[in-house]
Amino acid sequence: MTDFTDLLDGYQRFRTSEYRRHRERWEDLREGQSPRVMVIACSDSRVDPAQIFDTVPGEIFVVRNVANLVPPFEDDTSRHGVSAALEFAVTQLEVPEIVIVGHGACGGVSASMSQCFKDAPNGQGGFIAHWVDMLDEARDRIVAEYGNGPDAVRALELETVRVSLVNLLTFPFVAERVAAGKLKLHGAYFAIAEGVLHVMDDSGVFAPA
Repeated sequence: MTDFTDLLDGYQRFRTSEYRRHRERWEDLREGQSPRVMVIACSDSRVDPAQIFDTVPGEIFVVRNVANLVPPFEDDTSRHGVSAALEFAVTQLEVPEIVIVGHGACGGVSASMSQCFKDAPNGQGGFIAHWVDMLDEARDRIVAEYGNGPDAVRALELETVRVSLVNLLTFPFVAERVAAGKLKLHGAYFAIAEGVLHVMDDSGVFAPA
């Protein structure tokens, strides 16, 4: 099992291999970043966008959270981590593309399906429950159609991507740029067991890349 000591060992390997291989790029990145794509993915340890897309430092601006969800635009004084990152990527870095990446065996989706944290206090599942309740409407619709089995779970995993894409367009600075042709939105799904990336087309259907 990996612990912090193992991470430090990994850092030493990084310094003697990857860092040296990309030394010039790291030096260039000291001056700033200009990623072309923002990736919003799940925090799940099995789904690393940089690994899946085989990128090098500075290529993608990544935000990860439970179930790769984008909350709807909320104009209040609460702290909004995903919204702040989105705002920075779109208005400051001016990324021309955003990709939402869902995945198989998602724990956030499982929590939504099972409602295991419903009514739990914060610190005992309440934060999780309130986060994944963004999927409530989609979950109820999917359960009504598929029941509670594996087909429903897979359908909701895909729906996390569609929900996030819809919520992205509630942000005025996103919607304006999409309408002007300055920003493109994409959806994708990574099947962990097969190692296959599925890409969503304009009609919302996923197919292997």
